[in-house]
Amino acid sequence: MAQEIEQQNGAASFAALKPQVVVPAGKADEAVQFYKAAFGAEELKRVNHAKRKADQETPLILCAELKIGSASLLVCDQTDDSSPVAGKEGGSGIVFRLETENVEGALAKAVKAGASQEGEITEEEAQEGSCCGGVLGKVKDPFGVAWIIASAAKVAAVEA
Repeated sequence: MAQEIEQQNGAASFAALKPQVVVPAGKADEAVQFYKAAFGAEELKRVNHAKRKADQETPLILCAELKIGSASLLVCDQTDDSSPVAGKEGGSGIVFRLETENVEGALAKAVKAGASQEGEITEEEAQEGSCCGGVLGKVKDPFGVAWIIASAAKVAAVEA
């Protein structure tokens, strides 16, 4: 019955909720190392920003997925001015990432409930082992919290 109602409403079911910490550009690797040392985080996968590798000693991290206990956490370098980083003093921002197969339906439902859509639905090129990529849209809830609604990413191990 619940599944029938969900299909009638065009609602999306979600596969995962992943908090995403966005840190100032160039600080994600440092953050990953901190979470490993402080909380025993295990790095599951990492994708470096493809367009920023050649001109930097330490490439920007598009996304690193960590596991702390039974929870996943994404750690990302801020790659542009539209990335949500809280504060102007080099602080970090947290975004929640919901993964679903029905990005458009989930965005529509969130907007109908009072969220505001931020930009257009985009498609990021997924790379092998990517924790990011795929179809995604962004909304901000009525309380100012940023949400990324994305198609589920494929799981792959980190290369040692």
